[in-house]
Amino acid sequence: MCESKIEKAGNVKKVAKVDWNKDTKMASITYDSTKTNQDEILKRIALAGYDSDQFLAPDNAYSALPQCCQYERVNKTVATKETPKVETENHEHHTDTVQKSQQVNQLKAVFDNYFALKEALVKSDGNTASAKAKDLVNAISSVKMETLTTEEHTAFMKVMKDLSFDAEHISETKDVSHQRDHFTTLSDNVYKLIKVSKQETPVYYQHCPMYNDGKGANWLSKESAIKNPYYGSQMLTCGKTTETIK
Repeated sequence: MCESKIEKAGNVKKVAKVDWNKDTKMASITYDSTKTNQDEILKRIALAGYDSDQFLAPDNAYSALPQCCQYERVNKTVATKETPKVETENHEHHTDTVQKSQQVNQLKAVFDNYFALKEALVKSDGNTASAKAKDLVNAISSVKMETLTTEEHTAFMKVMKDLSFDAEHISETKDVSHQRDHFTTLSDNVYKLIKVSKQETPVYYQHCPMYNDGKGANWLSKESAIKNPYYGSQMLTCGKTTETIK
């Protein structure tokens, strides 16, 4: 039964084939790398209720497995017999709803801390910027990637290391000039992530043409009014909105 469920979740005709060995509890995965990747396959298997090193199954997906298919989970609470079962069709819908709710909360923390950091730079407050950047580092490391959609997961994997790198550098200094240097690339990567994430309110992608010896730099804002984080009160309204992300 487990073998059937795992292989059915991972297999895609002419794209991916999963062969699970019930004795070794290991699977061999063969796939067309031009059409999919290992993470996408393992994510589908996780959503069917089975953990891997890369992805943990949502708790309700795991608890919906027949009792004989349940297994010992690392750092996870094993569902009890009293855990209510749901029909497959309804379970899939419920899993998707819970997953999206978790995803929104987690990425919202990343974005909210970015906006708080931006406001500190608008005020040229290096101490607060350092503290907000530290909060951002924690938010980035707390994202559970198994709760992201495939598109969000792909974007997050591409920018995660760079986001952490810039946020850590900003947190380690009180020098506003140095913080702003890292804020340029931080903003570029937050932009890539926020583009694939649904927002409750519009986000404004704004551009300062003067920064970095006239090469310019971008930032994201929750308000349409220009408040330049690269110059603060020196040139507070320098810049323009180049894109509204809804």
